[in-house]
Amino acid sequence: MSEEKGLLTGEHYLLGDHACAEGAILAGCRFFAGYPITPATEIAERMSVRLPQIGGTYAQMEDELASMNAILGGSWAGVKSMTATSGPGFSLMMENLGLGIMLETPCVLVNIQRGGPSTGLPTLVGQQDMMQARWGSHGDYAIIALSPTSPQEIFDLTIRAFNLSEKYRLPVLVMSDAEVGHMTEKVVIPPPQEIEIINRPEVQRGDIEPDHFRIFRDSANGGEGYVSPMIKVGDGYRIHVSGLTHDERGYPAMYAEANEWNVARLMDKIHANRHDIIQVEEHDLEDAEVVVVSYGISARTSLWPIQQAREEGLKVGYLRLITVWPFPEERVRQMAKNVRALVVPELNMGQIVREVERCAAGQAEVVGVNRPGGDILEPHDVLNAIRRAAGHV
Repeated sequence: MSEEKGLLTGEHYLLGDHACAEGAILAGCRFFAGYPITPATEIAERMSVRLPQIGGTYAQMEDELASMNAILGGSWAGVKSMTATSGPGFSLMMENLGLGIMLETPCVLVNIQRGGPSTGLPTLVGQQDMMQARWGSHGDYAIIALSPTSPQEIFDLTIRAFNLSEKYRLPVLVMSDAEVGHMTEKVVIPPPQEIEIINRPEVQRGDIEPDHFRIFRDSANGGEGYVSPMIKVGDGYRIHVSGLTHDERGYPAMYAEANEWNVARLMDKIHANRHDIIQVEEHDLEDAEVVVVSYGISARTSLWPIQQAREEGLKVGYLRLITVWPFPEERVRQMAKNVRALVVPELNMGQIVREVERCAAGQAEVVGVNRPGGDILEPHDVLNAIRRAAGHV
């Protein structure tokens, strides 16, 4: 334990969910609102103990709708905020996720995915919420979703999620799964001074008169384009925040041109900064004829099949989606021009494989390796798919 504000540092043997909580704390999260749900409950339990130790606040809410709403309020009060859930809870949060996007509210939502639909498999793994992460709330918008493969990475990506949410003023998703959340491994936590922390662009007193401030007016002070600086509610500035289509002040503006302005801003601030947001991991693509494209626990369980296939003389590469949304379509499109096939393992009946097919646009064969949930993919199923894609079966 660091002497600085009770922060955890050094090498630890941590549950993935606990590593997520520690990443949030080091990112500056000081408010967590949540409702227990397997397999994400351990995040809430850890936060309920750790936040009071560092001057933060934990709130046990009555349900997931209230949890998402509470962290939006916490963020507008000036505090970095987070919630965590799974399956059915994620569905309940979708309406207020859309509210957070429309209000351009920095916060983090962690989904430790389990098998569905409905109550499904509360204690077992799934990756069935990946399309819901992109399209779950109504209306047009863009979203950022990150997918970790280990306790170390859920720690790292939780920090990155907070940084992206603060930089671009929007809710950011960490789309993990039950295997990563309930896996226990070594996690290295650097000293706080070695971790890059980004805080939301804020209006400084004296920059502008409170009566002239516009909460949704893009400014050079807001960092990279399309991002407005923020203030805390109660700081004396005249603001209004509403889920309705609004003008720069936040007041309702109920006409088509205003909606076009709102939606364009929400989408452009993601699309214009894709180079900063999108992260992938690549291996052995130089000579690859087949590339395995995957994410989360399915990417991790694909490593042995890839190694085995290369030992058999097959030219197989690896593309791991660290950022799933926005989808790295430019990279996939470029790869599809130069390979025979793309193999997409995932714990659902075909979700991200559809995006790969869209981007490949017929230039390469796309092969899904699918399992609905409950257990990880069998390595030999992935290996056999690679063999078939390479024409060796």
